[in-house]
Amino acid sequence: MAGLLGLAALAGCGKKQPPPPPPVQAGVITVHTQPVTRTTDLPGRTSSVMIAQVRPQVNGVILKRMFVEGSEVKAGQQLYQIDPAPYQATYDAAVAQLAHAEAALATDNAKAERYKPLAAAQAVSQQDYDDALAAALEAKADIATAKAAVESAQVNLRYTKVLSPITGTIGASSYTEGALVTDGQTDALATVTTLDPIYVDVNQPTATLLRLKQEMASGQLQTQGDGTATVKLQLEDGSTYPLTGKLEFSQVYADESTGTVMLRAIFANPQHLLLPGMYAHAELVEGVNTQGILVPQVAVSHNTHGDATVLVVDKDNKVSQRVIQTGPAIGQNWVVNGGLAPGDRVVVDNLLNVQPGMTITPVAEDLSAASGGGN
Repeated sequence: MAGLLGLAALAGCGKKQPPPPPPVQAGVITVHTQPVTRTTDLPGRTSSVMIAQVRPQVNGVILKRMFVEGSEVKAGQQLYQIDPAPYQATYDAAVAQLAHAEAALATDNAKAERYKPLAAAQAVSQQDYDDALAAALEAKADIATAKAAVESAQVNLRYTKVLSPITGTIGASSYTEGALVTDGQTDALATVTTLDPIYVDVNQPTATLLRLKQEMASGQLQTQGDGTATVKLQLEDGSTYPLTGKLEFSQVYADESTGTVMLRAIFANPQHLLLPGMYAHAELVEGVNTQGILVPQVAVSHNTHGDATVLVVDKDNKVSQRVIQTGPAIGQNWVVNGGLAPGDRVVVDNLLNVQPGMTITPVAEDLSAASGGGN
């Protein structure tokens, strides 16, 4: 019996143990410095520089509309013709009344001149001479009243030609020929909007405004020849607007309830590609960090405290978790403000199978994944 147990023991000792599993393969990149353009993204909406609602200033029937809806109109261009007949009649009557008053003045002046020597010679009474002088003064007052009436009638006659108050694009007409319009009505006949140039209004915390002003004063913020900050614009469809604009810090007011300010950028819009109310992203170029570091966004996760972390591989291919400080996103990458140094190796692939403390087989990944610094 003892011999059998010994044989069993020898047989057990002869079994081979299964080999340990090979280290997990994971894609890594080697961090290096590169020029990174620092930008600030300012989401906002476009708004018109000038907008004017065209309303009638006299009562009457519209005889003619004199523009094409959606076309460009100039300041002072006639848009509508209101029936001028009653205003022309009023004007003609005022002109006739003025002529009558001027004729009466001539008669009264002549009479006063004749009475003057006669009154001195007591050929007429002093009362008659005083009455003649008073009549001449009344005629002068009548002339002043008649002139005012002529000017008023002339203004109303001119208002029958409804003119564009500004240069811009005119929208749809709310009234057609034959419609009765009134002075002071609520509804506008049409609306004229200036589209070139156009504003982009963005709301940002007051801290952002202070930082941008300090950067512009120190020369860090990219500026144009007139000292205004240069702004680029990205449209809703992801395309980039071909023209650059400028940020006008003078057009800023603070909202006490939210602690934000409105920053206003202005863009040339010759092709009318931008329309009021469009959503857009304004981008301020704040300068270039020649020693910048980028890591792919896919490599960054967050710990229970909300800190950004990456998995770093040491010289022995052992993995550890490291907290980093991230800045703005550039393309598919994060700007790293701290926590990584040139030469560090960061896991960017097979992250679900890699844990801190493991030893892995690193596979070099294409470094172009983290070379988006030319944004």
